[in-house]
Amino acid sequence: MIVKLKELGLDINVGEDHTQIKRGNKYTSVDIKTLVYPGFATDLQQPITPLLFMADGVSFVTETIYPARFKHVDELKNMGADIVADNGTATIKPSKLKGAKVYASDLRAGASLIVAGLIAEGVTTIYNVKHIHRGYTNIVNTLKSLGARHLD
Repeated sequence: MIVKLKELGLDINVGEDHTQIKRGNKYTSVDIKTLVYPGFATDLQQPITPLLFMADGVSFVTETIYPARFKHVDELKNMGADIVADNGTATIKPSKLKGAKVYASDLRAGASLIVAGLIAEGVTTIYNVKHIHRGYTNIVNTLKSLGARHLD
């Protein structure tokens, strides 16, 4: 994943006991193809997808392990994303995401919607968060430590 994030345009420095990530000034489209280890993990394709909307140009995400793992696409479209999933490949065009009410169908879709909500303009409300809380311990505090605000 780090290779693809660097290819996208993030500045990442991995140390022995830490990782530093700095937002880039310009993002480049990337192509991602899920593969068995040591390839790009299928579990990471949904969370990385929202970052690709910030890239210049068209990105492609091809899911070779679970071709139906695009349940998050319709929810991202509700946020203004220009994305089409067909035959195991998502075509992703630059998009300015807007906050919306969205539904997390599973853990990885929930992770995708969190990332999308963090980069979207406006408020994003994610429903069916039981999957997110099951998979990410103390996620609310983690997001707050990154600058996200919990709205009641």
